Amino acid sequence: MCLILFSYQQTPGFSLALAANRDEFYRRPTRPMRFWPEDPQLLAGQDRREGGTWLGVTRSGRFAAVTNYREPPDTRADRLSRGRLTLDFLQSSLPPAAWIQTAQESRHRYGGFNLLVGDASGLWYLGNRGDAGPASRLTPGLYGLSNDVLDTPWFKVEEGKRALAQSAADGHPHAEMVRLLRHGQRAQDEQLPNTGVGRKLERMLSPRFIRSPLYGTRASTALTIRANGEVAVTEQNYTYFGLPLKRQEFVFTLPGSQGW
Repeated sequence: MCLILFSYQQTPGFSLALAANRDEFYRRPTRPMRFWPEDPQLLAGQDRREGGTWLGVTRSGRFAAVTNYREPPDTRADRLSRGRLTLDFLQSSLPPAAWIQTAQESRHRYGGFNLLVGDASGLWYLGNRGDAGPASRLTPGLYGLSNDVLDTPWFKVEEGKRALAQSAADGHPHAEMVRLLRHGQRAQDEQLPNTGVGRKLERMLSPRFIRSPLYGTRASTALTIRANGEVAVTEQNYTYFGLPLKRQEFVFTLPGSQGW
């Protein structure tokens, strides 16, 4: 993922409302979101190159999502795939507080990442670059995450958080959440970060929805967990230059009909 906007225990009736874009090279093989045949409890897309996922949720209410940290390529031969972090949490039985401590001990083995994991017991953030610091349990609020640490005030993050907050008045409809992710306005040059990739690339990467010949937004996901335990997920997939492909919708209820 390259943009995650989320309201955590902030909107009445919702435990979590999340809108996220996955940006990736078009040539990277991917399976769209589905319940995995080998693990029917798991709803997630899959990176077919490394086997992990960028975002997923389980029927028991475990949730995880990851973004990369923008930096020069990590060429270490023993570097682990970031998508395995999310998959490991989703398939683990450890409580998030225990699992995140284990992940913190091994975070140096991965390329730069920002990770969100949680269930009804709490939502956690862990990064391994910049001033991310140790793992932290999040308090209720409105958050944004791109390719720097949590709530770094990039143009796409700040404007996206405002758009997500506006959707709360309408009850976070998934169609509106997917639409706000498709916003293609670029930042002005004075609003661009300096992450070391050059001004031209910073411009191309600055909108919520990215289009280019080789790289762009591959999927937009809206996910809501209501206080009554209903989990709803919509995934809109895209091909070259943002041309829409299949849209999928999933709805299920958590055990005991209780949200987070």
